[in-house]
Amino acid sequence: MKLVIVKDYNDMSKQAAKLIAEEVTRNPKTVLGLATGGTPVGMYRELVSLHQQDGVDFSQAQSFNLDEYVGLPSLHPQSYRTYMNENLFAHINLPEEKTHVPQGDAEDLEAECKRYEQAIAQAGGIDIQVLGIGNNGHIGFNEPGSTKDTTTRVVALTQSTMEANARYFDSIQEVPTQAVSMGIQTILGAKKIILLASGEAKAQAVSQMLEGELTADVPASLLQLHPDVTVIVDEEAASALSAKLRS
Repeated sequence: MKLVIVKDYNDMSKQAAKLIAEEVTRNPKTVLGLATGGTPVGMYRELVSLHQQDGVDFSQAQSFNLDEYVGLPSLHPQSYRTYMNENLFAHINLPEEKTHVPQGDAEDLEAECKRYEQAIAQAGGIDIQVLGIGNNGHIGFNEPGSTKDTTTRVVALTQSTMEANARYFDSIQEVPTQAVSMGIQTILGAKKIILLASGEAKAQAVSQMLEGELTADVPASLLQLHPDVTVIVDEEAASALSAKLRS
């Protein structure tokens, strides 16, 4: 795992966007794996700038998002489809039909999970997967206890995850208790992975991911199994790492 420590959130966002833009420029048909939440917002802002000002072309690319809340229709203000539209899709030339987000309000969620896995396979797999990390070490919505053989499925959200996401809703009572999420096996199937972390609240999870044992109790630690992971963290998120790693 390659560790890149930068000064702050803005630097993290620029570094990540640069890697994505380089991948899309090198391979115009890149299959992107995309994340939501607060962490990648800056990266998406930088990608929009790279497209609009520098001409980075997404017209032949396609994308698959990590997850979606169960029960939320795509047009719901807090759905991840809406998040992606507002932060990225509406501002670049990635064709809408090539953007994929799990359907959280599907009548048959098990069938939707299988369909999503098949769609990723039919696209040739994900070329570069963007991840954040939860305070409890989750990636996607793979909460502690998620094993390396998990694929896209319905997951129950922990109380800590719901509390972390409550800021996007009017109250914690409105936060969905389940999500459709790519599994660890699906994530590890990506050719490249970029994980982003910013802020002191993520420091312990980053330390456990990079320096802790390989365990389903810290799902992000299972990224140690992947041959091409770049971890970009700011100084605060790196603050719990050993001096050896921070040097």
